[in-house]
Amino acid sequence: MKLKLAAVTTLIMIVIAGTAATAGIGLGEAMVDADVKMKNVDGSMLSLNDVKGKKGTLVIFSCIHCPFVINWQDVMVELGNTYSKKGFGVVFINSNDPAVAGDTYEKMQAMAKEEKYAFPFVVDATSGVARNFGALKTPDVFLFDAEGKLVYQGAVGDGGRKPGGDLWLKDALDAMLAGEKIDPAQTKAVGCSIKFR
Repeated sequence: MKLKLAAVTTLIMIVIAGTAATAGIGLGEAMVDADVKMKNVDGSMLSLNDVKGKKGTLVIFSCIHCPFVINWQDVMVELGNTYSKKGFGVVFINSNDPAVAGDTYEKMQAMAKEEKYAFPFVVDATSGVARNFGALKTPDVFLFDAEGKLVYQGAVGDGGRKPGGDLWLKDALDAMLAGEKIDPAQTKAVGCSIKFR
């Protein structure tokens, strides 16, 4: 009887933990944790409100080690650098536990410098921002309009582990600039699981 009770209790805890990890914002909902300060690779403390753009805000949950991030890095950085000049706030967020994933602050600094990020790359020190967004993968994209409402969520583009096919994020950014409907507005984020703290 005790064994059955322990198994049921464990199952309930797993379901609760899974629900907590996947709870997040949906399309049309407002950005969460916009005032949470996170350490940028330049040493400054920034919130999402600090990086908001006049046209919208692009948030990508990223990291250092994930093969999906490494393979998509050039595309993500090009989009970030290009659209930050077109009125979008852009920020990459690393929510991984460095003790598990090895994604240290120093490695973040090196990557941002090497890849020529023209936008912030910040540390989500508690993984709380990722949890509250509902981010589960790296990369996981959240694009907000000028009012801070979620208008696109999911993958950078088609192709899975390596770029290929459509660039859904670019299409969404271009649609916003043109005042057109984003289609698709949601795709499945494909990548490595976030190593929550």
